[in-house]
Amino acid sequence: MAHPPEIPVHHRRNRFDPVPELVRMTKEEPLVEADITVGPFGRVKWLATGHAEVRAVLGDPKRFSSRPPADSEEESKGLILPGNLLQCDPPDHTRLRRMVTPEFTLRRTRRLVPLIEEVVADCMDTMESVGQPADFMRHFAWPMAGQISCDLLGTPRDDRAELARYLDIAQNESRTTEQQVAVGKAYWAYMVQLARRQRRDPGEGLFGSVVREHGDDISDEELAGIGATFVADGFSQVSSMMGLGTLVLLDHPDQLALLRERPEELIDRAVDELLRYVTVIHTVSPRTALEDVEIGGQVIKAGDMVACSLLAFNRVPASGDDPYGFDITRDPNPHMAFGHGMHHCVGAPLVKMEMRIAYLALLDRFPGLRLAVPPDEIRFRPAQSRQFGLESLPVEW
Repeated sequence: MAHPPEIPVHHRRNRFDPVPELVRMTKEEPLVEADITVGPFGRVKWLATGHAEVRAVLGDPKRFSSRPPADSEEESKGLILPGNLLQCDPPDHTRLRRMVTPEFTLRRTRRLVPLIEEVVADCMDTMESVGQPADFMRHFAWPMAGQISCDLLGTPRDDRAELARYLDIAQNESRTTEQQVAVGKAYWAYMVQLARRQRRDPGEGLFGSVVREHGDDISDEELAGIGATFVADGFSQVSSMMGLGTLVLLDHPDQLALLRERPEELIDRAVDELLRYVTVIHTVSPRTALEDVEIGGQVIKAGDMVACSLLAFNRVPASGDDPYGFDITRDPNPHMAFGHGMHHCVGAPLVKMEMRIAYLALLDRFPGLRLAVPPDEIRFRPAQSRQFGLESLPVEW
């Protein structure tokens, strides 16, 4: 895919592969001065692509802050959504993460297997009833991810159509800025209202659990922020991974055949390999240096922002010439698809479980699953999008 030069190199891909410029940069200039605009954060001064450099930045919360830069700490806090763990520093991050972590342990998430299996089966029924060809994104990936996220949060069923509309507009790059701002405000207002309702009458979802366990230790706004981030990320990232991962498997028939032959043996490795190979999140939220820091022979000045490329880390090996190929037998697989350090995704066990259940069910239900259009007609989301994804995925079976 050809991309205009103004799109940052770490957002560009040749289908799934990093572009040669990113591969070269990772090997020759693993920490390079850049001039990148990153959403509300403003201008980023440095781009880290090397393994050691990315680890050094993301693994050092004492010298690098996750908050947007500002003239004061209070002003910086005012720039972020309350409860957004990805943009919090200790001690707020430590306090809030401790509240939600118990809900995402492997033991807790295993209790959700029947729910996930039911949602996956319902979505497969819908896709089959639509008939061939069907858009895998519209009839499986999006509704599956959305339903599971809403069930886990404790969102009332009557509210889900409205919530789905908010998420669709917020993540649709063709919408105007005014539309996205308006729907963002409506989405936030809904989450605050839901948090207040759950405080009065806690349900069985994430909101209810946090309220019962921690009550006055968390504000309504922080609870709403946790919910808003959880639902939006769960919907967008899981749906993107399901669509892109399915396409990767169809692009690699030898690997798909191997997974069909040994599903229970290889599914966990396959999930990790798909997470690494696809790398939905181009870069994590940028970090701001709190003091002068020397990394990789470069001095990052206090106040400079650094973007860390997860795509480069996951797809360009520390040694060797070529980007990692796709291999579902890879073991070990120390990828960074869920980030690194204290911001490593708290929901990682749940995401892996969703993918494990969904891919096994799809392989069993649709053994003849295949693309309904030539590969070059698959529509990817614009390269400048916040994350890698598909607009649609027409399939037959």
